[in-house]
Amino acid sequence: MTTPRDLLIVAMDVGSSRYVEPGDLSLALAGAEVIDLLGAGALTLEGDRIVSNNQWTLGDRLLDEAASSLVRQPPHEPVEDWLWRRGRGLSQAYLAALETEGQVARQPGRWLPVRTGRTALVDSPARRHAADRWASGEPVLAVLAAAAGIHDLPTEDSPSIADEAVVTVLAAVNDAVMELEAVRQRRSIEEAAFDNIWRGP
Repeated sequence: MTTPRDLLIVAMDVGSSRYVEPGDLSLALAGAEVIDLLGAGALTLEGDRIVSNNQWTLGDRLLDEAASSLVRQPPHEPVEDWLWRRGRGLSQAYLAALETEGQVARQPGRWLPVRTGRTALVDSPARRHAADRWASGEPVLAVLAAAAGIHDLPTEDSPSIADEAVVTVLAAVNDAVMELEAVRQRRSIEEAAFDNIWRGP
């Protein structure tokens, strides 16, 4: 299993009690891909820029897709630019992959025996692996989950991560999520102001 898949499973398992913004989750999934590609040696960071280490096949379709889409020529792409480019719709791509693999199933309707838009995790080795990793308090997964809004990360128990490149990626994920939230708030204010104009005094 990969960190993005574990993160999505945790979001569906643990985050069921709170709404997780798809955009926040997609940015966190893109960050998780960078971290796994770092771990596999498929890329390195020079400062905050992603440098590809040739073509890699990692045995996971979405991670291979991520590796193949890296910018290979200087000037290399900053991590945050990658998050925005790669993250677009990424949560849906990972959900579709889990569904294709039988890791999630569409729930039947309450009154009619038809498939609905709701999905649920099935009991599987992948789900148990993600649950074990989550229960262990693995720092990278915990920080990504907090960035995605799956849970709150207590400041007094902030996990320690020694790898400087991983810390750079996690910081970029947090910055991108905060920027996305600022955009949502600005749009909300603009829409409210527009409504007030039409509503009149």
